Amino acid sequence: MSKGSKNILFYIIMLVLFGALMYIVVKEGETQETASIIQTMDNAPTNLSEGFSMFVELLTEHISSPIGILLLQIITILITCRLFGWIFLKIGQPTVVGEIVAGIVLGPSVLGHLLPEVEEFLFREDSLANINILSQFGLILFMYAIGMELDLSEIKKKLKETILISHTSTIVPFFLGMLTAYFLYDQYADKSTPFISFALFIGIALSITAFPVLARIIQERGLTKTHLGTISLASAANGDITAWCTLAVVIAIAQAGTMLSAIYNIFFSIIYLLFMFLVIRPFLRMVGHVYHNKEVIDKGLVAFMFLLLIASAYLTEILGLHALFGAFIAGVVMPENIKFRKIMTEKVEDVSLALFLPLFFVSTGLRTEIGLLNNPSLWGICILFIAVAIIGKFGGAFVSARFVGESWKDSLYIGALMNTRGLMELVVLTIGYEMNILTPPIFVMLVLMTLVTTFMTTPLISFINFCFHTHQKIQEKRQKRTFDDTFKVLLSFGRAGNGQIMLDVAHQMFSQTKHKLEITALHLTVGSDVNPLHTDNFEEVSFGPILYGAKKLGVQIDTRYEVSTNAGHDICSIVNNEGFDFLLVGAGISLSNIPTDKDAVKYRHSMFPRLFKHFKAPESWFFPGELLKDKTKMFIEESHCPVGVFVNRDFVKATNVITIVDGEADLFLLKYTKTLLKATSGNITFVNKTDKESPEAGDILRELRNFIPVQGTPSIVNNGDITGELLSRYNFMLISYTTWNLLSEQYKDALQKMPSTLIISK
Repeated sequence: MSKGSKNILFYIIMLVLFGALMYIVVKEGETQETASIIQTMDNAPTNLSEGFSMFVELLTEHISSPIGILLLQIITILITCRLFGWIFLKIGQPTVVGEIVAGIVLGPSVLGHLLPEVEEFLFREDSLANINILSQFGLILFMYAIGMELDLSEIKKKLKETILISHTSTIVPFFLGMLTAYFLYDQYADKSTPFISFALFIGIALSITAFPVLARIIQERGLTKTHLGTISLASAANGDITAWCTLAVVIAIAQAGTMLSAIYNIFFSIIYLLFMFLVIRPFLRMVGHVYHNKEVIDKGLVAFMFLLLIASAYLTEILGLHALFGAFIAGVVMPENIKFRKIMTEKVEDVSLALFLPLFFVSTGLRTEIGLLNNPSLWGICILFIAVAIIGKFGGAFVSARFVGESWKDSLYIGALMNTRGLMELVVLTIGYEMNILTPPIFVMLVLMTLVTTFMTTPLISFINFCFHTHQKIQEKRQKRTFDDTFKVLLSFGRAGNGQIMLDVAHQMFSQTKHKLEITALHLTVGSDVNPLHTDNFEEVSFGPILYGAKKLGVQIDTRYEVSTNAGHDICSIVNNEGFDFLLVGAGISLSNIPTDKDAVKYRHSMFPRLFKHFKAPESWFFPGELLKDKTKMFIEESHCPVGVFVNRDFVKATNVITIVDGEADLFLLKYTKTLLKATSGNITFVNKTDKESPEAGDILRELRNFIPVQGTPSIVNNGDITGELLSRYNFMLISYTTWNLLSEQYKDALQKMPSTLIISK
């Protein structure tokens, strides 16, 4: 008997033997059952219909259980926030605005008004405690990540330039907020709330800037490494530290009731801060020097960091400063080693942003009952808050930026960016609401103020650009470049390895033109929530191969990294607005012969995607980013310069070139063929697909025969079929975009054997 047969026999004997023994145990055990158990068993279902009724009864009970309701709430919240985040992203807004709106939609203002029974079942009063606790824990993790995003050394470098901007844009709205509170206190504050607590909270609520949202807007606008971007980021970071320290004092005073009572809270808070910065921070700096990569960071160290985070949050909570302040400080004192911070943010940020923060948005939305603003005077006060917030923050930042010597345009930009509030504002409002300092109507007004000031940032920046005629100036610059002697190529690539290959293509195609070649390598990270800490690492990884290739070729290239929410549109905007002469992009995966790309193409044509072919949901819901989209058509239709779409088929060097010509419109390919052969000293074959009966046939044939390559004579194939055997003889093909569209269906099978190809639009 074989070994496999023995195993099967042993398995069967084991099942039979132990099954029989378990049956005996059950029968013997049933003899010990009490009368009540026997009576219960008599009520058990006797047929399938009764069994189904019991199943439905148990199902309803499980759905209504605390854990069942909590999981259903989380599923509903995540789907709704994802949907609204995507919608607002498509209209050019940060996803956080959509997620805040999603929270309001799921609350009493919309869902409770339209479907009160659903809202009552889904977010019943006794179930909200779980959501609130989870959201608070998520906020602790988020504030820890925000603290790590702040680089104190960078803030110190820009301190002289930014302290006036950051502090003016904090003090002015703070004062205006306290002044507004003076006029509203008597009628709209809770009677048990001292004026100082109410006024200080209104002041701090109007003076916060959302550093994370501002950082991501600057990234999306490509301003990260510009003077404007660094000044805005440093001002916001400086202002955030000031605002959060002020908030800690405000909370201490509010909880103590008077300034005199808060002296001890403030005294011990200062001791806490000294301990964190003078003891913990130096210790963590040493840790950062030792543990600086994923190889050496183990679970024990991560557990210690989380313990430190929770301990810091606990200390500030019992000192009356709120746990979020402790989480923020724990992030700030993390080692300056940027690699260490990246690793820790990766541990924290994804789960806090993707899971916990949507719960916070909804818990805020459940408190935001817009119906409380039920008369014109309340709406008037809401508009007053919005106006005061904009005047104080935007005006304070703008005036101080002009005072320190910034241009009018940059000053307006800084004012618009500093006016962004977003999630940070909601955190402050939630603290004030939970401490009963902000009444429900005032809370609703300030939430609406948060939405308006965050929503207006992107349109306001666009309006500033429009007013200063940015696009007109760029177009004028483009026209002036007509007499310039440089040939500017934008090389846009996705995967790092493709960049080096596409650089070889660009160098071979254009290095022998009469103009000076200027290549810019562009890499976009698609996403709206890329952490500023990670961008340097992304740049290093993405541009490593292409910079190595440039060094081997002895050419100078410029690199450009940007975060984008719409890669195709942004690439076309850069080409059109910055005067590039040629755009070189990859064809995507559908034409590639790289094994991983072939697998992806097979997946696209598998059963799962076909199930969704009539469902018009955004592709990013199912696939990572835009890897499965060919943007060829959009690039060619929207770009104002020629576009080359490169198909990589193990490209090395274009030494044996085939150029397909189908009519007079394709003769522009000859100039590209000539410069290519000058660089590679290769051979050329023309495939002439022109109809022999057409009037232009003779002229085209004459042009091809008169073509003078670097060596030898051109080989011409007249009106021959394009076969796989023909194409496989060459290692590079040039073809126009129009001809490619005509031939790609007719010779679909033959093109499977094509070499590396450059599809060029005129």
